[in-house]
Amino acid sequence: MPNERLRAVMEAGGWTYAALAQQVEVDPKSVERWVNLGRIPRRATALQAAKALGEDVHALWPALRQARPARAISPELVALYEQRADLPVSAFTDLMAQARERIDILVYAAVFLHEAYPRLNELLSERASEGCTVRIAIGDADSDNVQARGQEERFGHGIESRCRLALMHYRPLASTPGIEVRTHDTTLYNSLYRADDQQ
Repeated sequence: MPNERLRAVMEAGGWTYAALAQQVEVDPKSVERWVNLGRIPRRATALQAAKALGEDVHALWPALRQARPARAISPELVALYEQRADLPVSAFTDLMAQARERIDILVYAAVFLHEAYPRLNELLSERASEGCTVRIAIGDADSDNVQARGQEERFGHGIESRCRLALMHYRPLASTPGIEVRTHDTTLYNSLYRADDQQ
């Protein structure tokens, strides 16, 4: 899958494959594969490239973050991430891409998904066209619970704004057969992403 974040950063900075390749001393074809195929460079090369581009290396290649092994906690856990930002976006998109029956997303906003993976709506539409039932529930920005959560975490109107932005991202899917987009006003401290029986 293409690395759209890397593509956008390179375009914004006027970087060509050849220019970045020369800067980090690799073949231009390697840079092309990073962008178009989503290949991940070696850590040292990735750090050089991120520095040249003026970006955080983990923003460009989230998979380079190190997860803590979770076996000591539970044999059912494969890895444990301290923050959601440590989990590569591909973990979410791969989960959805493999769904055959249903995809359920319960969040307040989760705008990071659309920002990091601009093809998200296309992916969900493709799954729906293959017979998946897709249900998306976004926090109601005007609900007391969403506003209270913003106050608890000292985000001010940040959560409310993100809920509205998320709804704007998902709204084009509302008329797609097999996809439901709704708002909810529940108290939510954990986002839920489910594809078939995987969470």
